[in-house]
Amino acid sequence: MSPADLAFGAFTPHAPWVVQPDHMTWQSDHDGEGDITSLRAQAAELARTLVHPHGVPPLGRVVAVVWRLGSALVRWGLVERGTPESRAGLSRRLRPAFEHLGPTYIKMGQIISAGEGIFPDELVHEFRLLRDRVRPEPFSVVRRTLEAELGRPLSEVFVSFDRTPIASASIAQVHAATLRTGERVVVKVQRSRVAPMVTLDVSAMAWLAPFLVGRIPVAALTNPPALVELFAETIVEELDFRLEAQNMLDIAAVFAATEQRTVVVPRPHPALVTRRVLVMEHLHGFAWGEAEAMRAAGIDTAAVLRASLIAFLEGALIYGVFHGDLHGGNMLVQADGTVALLDFGITGRLDERRRHAFLRLQMGATANDVTVQVEALRDLGALPADTDIAAVIRDLNLDQTPVDPTSLTADELVSEVREVTKALLGYGARLPKELMLFVKDMLFLNGAMATMAPDVDILGEILAVVGYFSERHGERIALEVGIEVPPEAVDLDGYRSAMGFTQDDEAITFRDLQERRELIRSRLEHRDQARSRSSFLRAAYRVLRGTTS
Repeated sequence: MSPADLAFGAFTPHAPWVVQPDHMTWQSDHDGEGDITSLRAQAAELARTLVHPHGVPPLGRVVAVVWRLGSALVRWGLVERGTPESRAGLSRRLRPAFEHLGPTYIKMGQIISAGEGIFPDELVHEFRLLRDRVRPEPFSVVRRTLEAELGRPLSEVFVSFDRTPIASASIAQVHAATLRTGERVVVKVQRSRVAPMVTLDVSAMAWLAPFLVGRIPVAALTNPPALVELFAETIVEELDFRLEAQNMLDIAAVFAATEQRTVVVPRPHPALVTRRVLVMEHLHGFAWGEAEAMRAAGIDTAAVLRASLIAFLEGALIYGVFHGDLHGGNMLVQADGTVALLDFGITGRLDERRRHAFLRLQMGATANDVTVQVEALRDLGALPADTDIAAVIRDLNLDQTPVDPTSLTADELVSEVREVTKALLGYGARLPKELMLFVKDMLFLNGAMATMAPDVDILGEILAVVGYFSERHGERIALEVGIEVPPEAVDLDGYRSAMGFTQDDEAITFRDLQERRELIRSRLEHRDQARSRSSFLRAAYRVLRGTTS
């Protein structure tokens, strides 16, 4: 018989234990801290407090940060500033500075490294080196944390525990183990000093950030104070693994509610979860990038990618809950072709008002209705509430036929980006957490076409996804936001134009798109600050139409 918890969540059919969603011991108020809802509210309040410091800042940490970052900026200013290597040089100097500053800054670097299309390419590529360069804590420290959190000796819980971690990140490290009851599990253990260090660091960042405005050219629209606010909202909630375990249950429930069984979530243990320890089901599969090995095993990688996209969009647009940190290290593809999602520390959560705004944004992009899209971005908090929508559309030329970027010179491309950025800053544009997570995930899934579906017709995939949503959720979407977009109403010519193709191009593959991107890059490679990228507004506009510039 199938495990009973499959009626509740999208889990594997071979259950090491059965999840009872309202009877997990770690959800109860045993320690006086409150239930999961209270813990989430407390984390949000702590983030707000840290980014609005009062009184004297943590002077010792401020001095250390100023010394490290200041040294990097001075060396950049003396050597690379004003040269074709300006951005790349600054990125190379910031990365080791972040490493030396410890786990909080490494975590910030890892978030930036997953933001291709949002943050500058040079910064993204350099900070990717922070993903797998975090030294693990000694096993003696791990043991102390485990025994303190679980309240008993390690040998009373595990019959075996692998001392060498499977992975070691900025917040925690992960070990394989076997419970005394025989189940093979993964154990996530928080680093011993990371919580107080995060509190100290975010306070120092918030105090320093206003002084960095306009002084770091790679900051672009995501100015330092806004970036610190985003970071605080993200990292503080990650410090409580009980919230992560609940995120796992919530997203598993969304996949089950949408009858989406092509993506599964590992089961958190009913009892072995605390603030700093998370024991979960051990899942196996192909690494996300091993597309050739998957195809050799008979897995349809294009179908895997399509299912991942649909599951992600259904969670965000229909239920308002989605995994907020999709990247290759957080996804496995099992032998049967199902995708196993991992690491639920960062999750996007939308109230009904913002979820409806996301729906309008998506529907407006599908129908090529620019006014609906900009209004939706305003309602998401990306633009001030009193923004003149018509003026934004006019100033950014969003109602004009997109210009083929390969027809522009390097000077023209750079000028366009500067003008867009200047206009957006003038309107008070910002990047809300949920929009940043959503766009970042969409950019990752878009980029995954390079290995998972390089020869699939992008326009055909767009129609397939729109057809799915029209059939499964069309009535609900029309009722909630008053917009109905059947597949035949999709503006394919608009998609072609946004990608720089003409109406004569009936089919467009990722290989075709990549050739155009490389042509654009080649025109900019000898310019200072000359890698063209969209602002987050244009990124959202184009990503939601299935493309990125």
